[in-house]
Amino acid sequence: MTESTDLYTAVTPIKLEYVWFDGANPWGIRTKLRLVDVDPATDFSIEDVPMWGFDGSSTGQATGADSDCLLRPVKLYHHPFSNDAYLVLCDVLQGDGIEGHSTNTRISAEAMITEHGDQSPIFGFEQEYSILDDGRPLGFPERGFPEPQGIYYCGVGGDRAFGREIVNIHLDACLAAGISIQGTNAEVAPGQWEYQIGGPGVDAMDTCDDLWMSRYLLLLVAEQHGLTVTFEPKCVPGDWNGAGCHVNFSTAKMRADGGIKVIEQACKRLAKRTTEHLAGYGNDIELRLTGQHETCSYREFKWGVADRTASVRIPRHVHTAGCGYLEDRRPNANCDPYQVAQLLLKTICDT
Repeated sequence: MTESTDLYTAVTPIKLEYVWFDGANPWGIRTKLRLVDVDPATDFSIEDVPMWGFDGSSTGQATGADSDCLLRPVKLYHHPFSNDAYLVLCDVLQGDGIEGHSTNTRISAEAMITEHGDQSPIFGFEQEYSILDDGRPLGFPERGFPEPQGIYYCGVGGDRAFGREIVNIHLDACLAAGISIQGTNAEVAPGQWEYQIGGPGVDAMDTCDDLWMSRYLLLLVAEQHGLTVTFEPKCVPGDWNGAGCHVNFSTAKMRADGGIKVIEQACKRLAKRTTEHLAGYGNDIELRLTGQHETCSYREFKWGVADRTASVRIPRHVHTAGCGYLEDRRPNANCDPYQVAQLLLKTICDT
């Protein structure tokens, strides 16, 4: 009798963490995990990730009578907390697997960014947020209030820099995942921080995708420490700064010699579409854009050089150089970067 010499292909299970945002208002981030067997001798890519269904009636994206929605994988990230695992950013599709869901703004953003590719748009998002413990921002006592604003911005010390461990772990997680994070800093209110995503050298679509995935990782890191994070524009009423997501935007013409004239023209175009932009810049924008705490009131529009009370700021160094970018200071921390990108492209770049 001849001994069997059949060879079996070795397979290794890997974990795929599917990530998407839901139909809540404001949005929430959802995730679920599946194991997939792969041949370790082959390179794993986004094309190898299967589509997956979910119950849209539990995420505000369908009714119980027709609840099936689909997740279409669009981008892979290395999972920073697990070997042989990936984070999978997903488009949400209708149950037919063809039509994009109405809550999925990514599809239209990708089309518009592609359409304006000849203008080489660059986005840079400055994401602010607050770390919460039992419903209070870190640094707020159970009763009363902490020291007034002034010592917290870029502060150092246990009496003013609350939550730095979360910030540093999140930074390292983003770097490990391949997210285009550029830096971090403590913000003006206690327990409030900022990090920056995108900028020069980063593809415009990647910047928007990276912001979503960085938000997921931030929530995950906080969860692992028994805390949570809020992107509310004003999580504490009163004399405290709100949380925004300022966006730095430029085109090739803005960055070229003499681009300051193009930047100024962009500001004038933005002034004509204030209502449309505010409607797409996040929930409860009027709570933050009060005209105080380094904001311009949502009731008006103004732009200026080095003016942090303006709707749109032209940085001093940009004005001096005569080219560069503008900073739209109006988007809320809870904005959808895909919507923000589309609004800026339509207003500034369409002829």
